[in-house]
Amino acid sequence: MTVKGRFAPTPSGRMHLGNLLSALLAWLDVRSVGGELVLRIEDLDTQRTSPDFAAQLMDDLRWLGLDWDEGGLEPEYMQSCRTAYYEDAFRALGERGLLYPCYCSRTERMAACAPHRDDGAVVYSGKCYHLTAAERQALEGQGRRPAWRVRCPDVTVALEDGNCGPYAENLAHDCGDFIVRRSDGVFAYQLAVVVDDALMGVNHVVRGRDLLCSAPRQAWLHEVLGYGPPRFFHTPLLLSPDGRRLAKRDRDLDMGALRERYTPQELTGLLAFYAGLMDRPEKVTAGELVRQFSWAKVPKNDVVVCIS
Repeated sequence: MTVKGRFAPTPSGRMHLGNLLSALLAWLDVRSVGGELVLRIEDLDTQRTSPDFAAQLMDDLRWLGLDWDEGGLEPEYMQSCRTAYYEDAFRALGERGLLYPCYCSRTERMAACAPHRDDGAVVYSGKCYHLTAAERQALEGQGRRPAWRVRCPDVTVALEDGNCGPYAENLAHDCGDFIVRRSDGVFAYQLAVVVDDALMGVNHVVRGRDLLCSAPRQAWLHEVLGYGPPRFFHTPLLLSPDGRRLAKRDRDLDMGALRERYTPQELTGLLAFYAGLMDRPEKVTAGELVRQFSWAKVPKNDVVVCIS
């Protein structure tokens, strides 16, 4: 079976060094085995994203020497144009009795009485699942618009991550009922990426380690909706010396600054060093890394970036 991967950025700003690491590893993952790469534009939240940022990130990828086989600024590959597919999946979950409205505000969801995971994330208590029809009607009478959650069973979903190794979560206790449609009507990331990966034929998902905890619930959604889950590969996060995860606010490490400071070969060499593919940063093209790529070389733990 042909390996088909994807790079799926959110066009809400300029890509930073961490985004580029994921892009390079997603590209190498498929190119090293003669596979195909999809560029999907994850612009679900149109208030935060823009086509201009999408066009810019495509230019940045090409500058770095990373190409793709399908996708980009075509409607079929932009989440903002794929609502009908999410509607179908949402309806299928509803027909199976797995959806319920949630009226909790963010403050209520973050309340101290809610259970928390070890990493500080809130596990939703399921409070709104037990509301009566009259209670729901009263809340809507107050002007509350519900989000929609999927009811998670008390099952443990285990998977073998291609980089991080074995990982498992109990959906009811470690994850909790999660939102699949926001109160403003926008479909949530967890549902959209499952539908998109399945319908686009993606069978390798390469992304940052911060999303590892999403893998069990997404694998479960794949199964519930009748899809086969992809294989997951979670990459190390790049951290600043003070331990912060790199973000788009780190302007000194976004592509605007990086393109002024490095040539494509220099920046690729730096990324290859952080990815464990080279023992020191030196000039290299993405194509030159293909033959030596192996997930066995990629760090499982996060990497501290020190750029003076």
